[in-house]
Amino acid sequence: MCGRYTLLADELDIIKAFDLNQDRIENYEPSYNVAPGQDVLAVIHDGKEKRAGYLRWGLVPSWAKDEKIGYKMINARSETAHEKPSFKKLMEKKRCLIIADSFYEWKKTENGKQPKRIQVENRGLFAFAGLWDKWVEDGKVLFTCTILTKEANDFMQDIHHRMPIILPKSKEEEWIAANFDKPADARKFIQGIQEEAFTAYDVDTYVNAAKNNDAACIKPIA
Repeated sequence: MCGRYTLLADELDIIKAFDLNQDRIENYEPSYNVAPGQDVLAVIHDGKEKRAGYLRWGLVPSWAKDEKIGYKMINARSETAHEKPSFKKLMEKKRCLIIADSFYEWKKTENGKQPKRIQVENRGLFAFAGLWDKWVEDGKVLFTCTILTKEANDFMQDIHHRMPIILPKSKEEEWIAANFDKPADARKFIQGIQEEAFTAYDVDTYVNAAKNNDAACIKPIA
């Protein structure tokens, strides 16, 4: 799964890295501890161009009666998303890039769960493969998202059995701009991407609390 991550990059570096046709990202703030329920920086394609903005992390499907469902839908299993009512239409038409520069995962040990910070080895900024939707109820409008996950690769298996899908740089544009005829085509696209190498190091359990959001979250421990 993916339940916490970081985004510490400079605003202009994000604009450059994702080739955005905008001078700034409204309300941008770096974060050492992005958590479910928060607004997260994402990139969508509106049919003409890419644009970056904020979506709430925790998908609320357009048909949902209660927005609280979002707390149960921070992740979507890529193996079955093309079949599920909550995700299948989004796999066709509402895909997004969720921008990050590392993520946290907790490894079970004899002494409890050890948090680790995980990074892509050869680049800083990257994008999780995400889905988004618009929810309207009684005049309230929410734009929300979820992160697609898959079975852990060889590196991640030692830490957790699931992992977020991180798109290769060369596939980011296609993920959000491609016209897939059916949800299964988006699944095939995900299955065909090549993985990158990761690095990881232990951090303090200070990161466990979502209210903690400073440099101590990413400080390595011996």
